[in-house]
Amino acid sequence: IVLLTYANPVYRRGYANFFRDCQRAGVSGVIIPDIPYEERRELNAFSEQSGVDLITLIAPTSVERIGMLVKNAKGFIYVVSSLGVTGVRDDIKADFIGLVSSVKAVSNIPVAVGFGINTPAQAAEISAFSDE
Repeated sequence: IVLLTYANPVYRRGYANFFRDCQRAGVSGVIIPDIPYEERRELNAFSEQSGVDLITLIAPTSVERIGMLVKNAKGFIYVVSSLGVTGVRDDIKADFIGLVSSVKAVSNIPVAVGFGINTPAQAAEISAFSDE
């Protein structure tokens, strides 16, 4: 189980309580998209102590930062397939293939691609390049 949540509920619950509760519930990873990579330090100790991976996100705008972003990644790397807000898209416009290739060139951690994928054809296309 990988939980997607936002920073406010985690902060409100308290980092120690949140990660302990995730561990007890069988959660193996957490995606918190509104916490920038540089601000994750505060959560890392609680994540490591609980054994619940804090999943790294890589967006199409993060190409120059891939090496830094994957350096301490755990579980898997979540590649964001397109820019904008969450929701259904008719097509994926970002170069997610190049992004996934760039990530795989510097990391052995599995890569999952998501965000806006809504048709079986899109899922099939993306699954040919991702690991998850």
